[in-house]
Amino acid sequence: MMATLRSSLDSLDFGPRVVLRTVLIVLTVAITVYLLYRLREPISWIVIAGFIAIAVSAPVSVLSRYIPRGLAIAVVYIILIGIPFLIAGLLIPPLVGQAEQLANDVPSYVQDIREFVEDNDTLRGLNEDYDLVSKLQDEAEKLPSQIGNATQVLSDIGVGIINSIFTVVTILILSIFMVASGARWVDRFLANQTPEHARRLRRAFDHIASAISNYVGGALIQATLAGTFAFIVLTILNAPFAGALALIVAFGDLIPVVGATIAAFLVGIVMLFVNFPVGVIVWVIYAIVYQQVENYVIQPQIQRRAVAVEPFVILVAVLFGATLFGVMGALLAIPTAASIQIALREWADYRRSLITSADVTGTGQGQAPGPSGPAPGSPA
Repeated sequence: MMATLRSSLDSLDFGPRVVLRTVLIVLTVAITVYLLYRLREPISWIVIAGFIAIAVSAPVSVLSRYIPRGLAIAVVYIILIGIPFLIAGLLIPPLVGQAEQLANDVPSYVQDIREFVEDNDTLRGLNEDYDLVSKLQDEAEKLPSQIGNATQVLSDIGVGIINSIFTVVTILILSIFMVASGARWVDRFLANQTPEHARRLRRAFDHIASAISNYVGGALIQATLAGTFAFIVLTILNAPFAGALALIVAFGDLIPVVGATIAAFLVGIVMLFVNFPVGVIVWVIYAIVYQQVENYVIQPQIQRRAVAVEPFVILVAVLFGATLFGVMGALLAIPTAASIQIALREWADYRRSLITSADVTGTGQGQAPGPSGPAPGSPA
């Protein structure tokens, strides 16, 4: 065995040219990985811009039938940019007002707790030993004065949003260029391919675009339904800011797997302070029932035209996307997984066609008659 290994090593060529080529390959790979790491942020912007471009391509195509394409792109992006401002205008003022009201009402809640403790022998004994209610009341009295600190926190958040404007504008500009010129780029790329490859690539690109458009459109419809039903239930429960809470539910429903659950939990916390215990119980029951209806009835009906992706793959994709790109990565995880699935399916189909073609060619050669005349044993 050692002799075989030694002979194998002796047969290898470790000349200067081989060593130099190996070193260059290693350096090229290392530099490429380093550049990808350093450019990870703009690369992520390009990826996000690409998905936005594919998502808005469908409404742009519809509008371009009636108005010039440039105007159609402008209208779609104006609507896209206006939606976050509309949500912020509907969501922030009621939340700020309710936060101030909650801070002012907390001392009365503490007084109710004090009365409840005094009526219970066990709780009264614990309160006498540890003076819990008095400490809680002291903190509650400080709460209205903390609104100024909360305002400072909101101001810091605003500064962070302003600092992110450059990123958002860059992504939108990239996506606008992709929408305006993407079709020409694809046509030029396919023109340099063989007819067979061009046909397969065109089919793969069309399927990916269709899957992403269907998923985005379906997700928006699904989120709209979730927000609408939540608004109706919260209105029935006399929630003072049902519209803002319904927007939270709708936005959470856009995040796959866990978004709807997180949004329902946040609304449940709010209901603890505005309608306890009846409102909390009703909301919990509604959230559980609606989640099941959405998972097994609404979502399959809405997404039936999109590419099916296994639940395990969805969960893994969402975890990876959230880790790499945050909330936006979680939103793009499923269409990314669908795109990869389509690409792998087309590649596998291409490989099978090559194998089938090779088998047919080989079989045809085996059955071809020899050049010297009839096969042996046949009649003359």
